[in-house]
Amino acid sequence: MGTATAAAAGTNWAKLRRRLGDRLVLPQDPGYDELRVPWNTIYAHRRPAAIARCVRPEDVQACLDFASHERIPVAARSGKHSYAAYSLPENGLVVDLAAMSAVAVSGTRARIGAGTQLLPVYEAIGAAGQALPAGTCRSVGISGLALGGGISVLGRKYGLTSDHLVSARIVTPDGCLRTASAHSEPDLYWALRGGGGGNFGIVTEFTFRTDPAPGLTVFKLVYPAGAAADALDAWQEWMAQAPDELWSNCTFESGTTSPTNIGGVYVGPEKDLLPLLDRMPAAPRTVQGMGYLETMRYYAGNPGPGFRFAASSRMLRHHVPGGRVADLMEEQRDGAILFDSFGGALARVAPDATAFPHRDARASAQIFFGAGDRTEAEARRVLAEVRDGLGAGNTGYVNYIDPEMPDWPTAYYGRNLARLRKVARRYDPDRVLAFPQGL
Repeated sequence: MGTATAAAAGTNWAKLRRRLGDRLVLPQDPGYDELRVPWNTIYAHRRPAAIARCVRPEDVQACLDFASHERIPVAARSGKHSYAAYSLPENGLVVDLAAMSAVAVSGTRARIGAGTQLLPVYEAIGAAGQALPAGTCRSVGISGLALGGGISVLGRKYGLTSDHLVSARIVTPDGCLRTASAHSEPDLYWALRGGGGGNFGIVTEFTFRTDPAPGLTVFKLVYPAGAAADALDAWQEWMAQAPDELWSNCTFESGTTSPTNIGGVYVGPEKDLLPLLDRMPAAPRTVQGMGYLETMRYYAGNPGPGFRFAASSRMLRHHVPGGRVADLMEEQRDGAILFDSFGGALARVAPDATAFPHRDARASAQIFFGAGDRTEAEARRVLAEVRDGLGAGNTGYVNYIDPEMPDWPTAYYGRNLARLRKVARRYDPDRVLAFPQGL
């Protein structure tokens, strides 16, 4: 008998099944294995004791009440993209929100179910002629993205996803369904804008402020193998002087034979972007005008099924020499650093106005190493070497959560940590939602 099966047998699951019916999936039930597998398949061995497929807030209330009384681990899951698979607690209860995926747009407001993936969010908002800055990967859930902040290709112009949060409906561990907004539960509202998923309760619905969808121009510059260090240096200086309308990223791949891609989005027409592109070193480039929804579909890509990887991050507050990055990456394989530009509207919010502390960052660095043909331990050793070798200080983005991040509370939350812990103690005094990197 597997450990999850044993845990299920020792817990009064019949009590929860009376409230959820066949939407409570136990290890012996059809579909259990398909439901449980996370996007990062390094953690595909984890076996929760049960998965609750919730369709309404009352289901979430039932789950938290049950987990609290039975004293079992519990975690919410939206898009399965937690890099450390914290949404898949071993021997615990997964509160799966995938069915809570309605999107309703009215004027400048969008109500979005907590289980909605990003591409359906864009389809609904874009069809209404509106825009919301959010992530790129189509299957990421809106919940994890927004609760950790929400980096976007429109971020320098419009800010973080969480900067657009008007209110959230949230079930706290005491079973209460609350509304967190500027006027109701204001401390909780503050914490939900960048304080990370899973720390204060389980959100069932978000209301976001949207903006009229702008015309956009998408571009890509391709620098040849061997030019990566110079391209990264030039990109950092270029973005330090860029107008708010320009967002860009630089992908620095491992080894010495790959080209370096610099891509981005300009809020405005091609004719206004071209003089800005001319300030970068000459390289083959593509430039194309697109609407908001077309751009979001372009960036959503087709990531396919999950895979084995280790990931981490750094928030860059100063120029990182391209030569240093090249030295770190040239002997490695199956890895990349994705640098995303910050600044603009992101920087004009005080670092303590919301829980997101990294307002002064020049860029974020998301570091990936595949673990398809190496052990998790080896992938993490290489990851730590590159992460710490960037020399960017001990900072990181909670949405790229790393189970081995040194001093992770300070790295992810900075000077907002003490206030966040106070909010967590208030709403979850019994640590019902505890997990290894939870507040």
